[in-house]
This record gives sequence, C-alpha cells and structure tokens, in this order.
Amino acid sequence: MSRTTYKELLDAGVHFGHLKRKWNPSMAPYIFMEKNGIHIIDLHKTLAKLEEAASALKQIAGSGKKILFVATKKQARDIITDRIGKLNQPFITERWTGGMLTNFVTIRKAIRKMDSIDKLLAEEDNSNLNKKERLFLTRQREKLEKNLGSIKDLTRLPAAIFVVDCKKEHIAVAEAKKLNIPIFAMVDTNTDPKQIDFAIPSNDDAAKSIDKIIEVLAEAIREGLEDRSQLKAKKADSKEKAAAAEEKKAEAAAKAEAAKEVSEEAK
Repeated sequence: MSRTTYKELLDAGVHFGHLKRKWNPSMAPYIFMEKNGIHIIDLHKTLAKLEEAASALKQIAGSGKKILFVATKKQARDIITDRIGKLNQPFITERWTGGMLTNFVTIRKAIRKMDSIDKLLAEEDNSNLNKKERLFLTRQREKLEKNLGSIKDLTRLPAAIFVVDCKKEHIAVAEAKKLNIPIFAMVDTNTDPKQIDFAIPSNDDAAKSIDKIIEVLAEAIREGLEDRSQLKAKKADSKEKAAAAEEKKAEAAAKAEAAKEVSEEAK
C-alpha cells in the first residue's frame, strides 16, 4: 500500500516546477507537460520515487543508523525541526558549516566544546570566571547551539543525508558525494537529478509540498525505528526465555543429582 496518493500530492502542489527557461534538461523524464511557461512534474513518477526513497530510509532507520536532514531555506526549517526532531534524527536548518561531513572530526570537537562550556558554567565554584568571561562563554555556547545543537547526538558520519533544495545545499551534496554517503533529495525542474542517489521529483519551494514529502519520509523512518524497537524486545524476550529454560534445566539436574545421592546412601 502506497504511503500517499496522487491526489494528496496534487493538493499539496508537489507538481509545480519552475519556469521553462530555468529547467535542467536532465529532469526531462520527470516532466509531464508545460503550462503557462511553467513545467509540470509527473506525479506518477514522483509517487514511485517517493515510495522507493521511503523504503530505503525505513531500512536505514531500522538498522539503527542516522539520517542527516539538511534544509536551510526558510519555508522548510520549521517543518524539519518539527517532524524530524520528534524522531531524534540529526538535522541542519541554519547555515551549513563547510566541512560538516568532510571534516567531521573538527565538528565533533566543536560539539564537545559545548559540553565543556556547560560544565564550566554549571560549576558551583566558578569564582575564577569574571562577568566578562562568563558573558563570552555564554554567547559562544549560544552560537554553537544554533549551528550544531541539532546534531550533537551525531557521534559518527550519517548513513545517509536528505536535502530539500539541491541547488541551495550544493556544498552538502558535494561533501556527501565525496564520502560516498547516499543522498536523498527533493529535485525540482531546475535541478540535476544525476547527482542524487534517491531523487524525488517535486516542488522544493512551496511549504505545503515540502511538508507532504517530509511527512511521508518521516512516517517511513518512524516505522523503521518501531520495527527495530520490536525486534530488540523480541530478542530480549528470547534471551529471558532461554535463561529461564537453562535455569530449569540446572534445577532439574540438581534434583536428579540429589536424588541419586539419597538413593546411594540408602543402599
């Protein structure tokens, strides 16, 4: 069963592309027609590609790996923060810091610096810090939180990244390609889909369109996380049952040994 429908995508305006003069010829297979100088995306192909991407993300989430969402354009920020934040997946909605992926070790150092500042400011005996120093550390902490707070739990490179606007986030796409990290993305008619591993032809400018695509993918990730949780519970249950069985076996063996000793003493 499909996670969404043609009508839902239509109602969300997912089919609206850019002006014909701005198109990228590589998007030709995903364009249905031209209307009033604007390219219209073939939603049947969007549905197929969206389902393919959702299934892949569900598998990645089910394996316990992280997916980094990148959407720094204004109309996508709140959508990503709300839908992806609830799933405890890392995301970037502020400025993309160069080297976020290719220089990940340095990024991790900056994140650890946040923890160091927190500990320093939380210490009861911090009389060695004057007012100016405390203000400097507080401002530094706020800046780090704004740019990196949403990825503080990302302890290793993500298994995949999802990008809302490939042209705007071209640095993120380039870094992911360099490290062979699978790229999932919304690709509008002005974008080159050949750069993307899982391209979803769709309107990447309208908030309703972005929200619909993210809603479907977020649900797929939630399913993957739920499957993983259930699998863990089953394994834990199996271990408990196996341990209980071993305990019963040991008790039976002890009783048999005791009965044998009693029988031998009786003789």
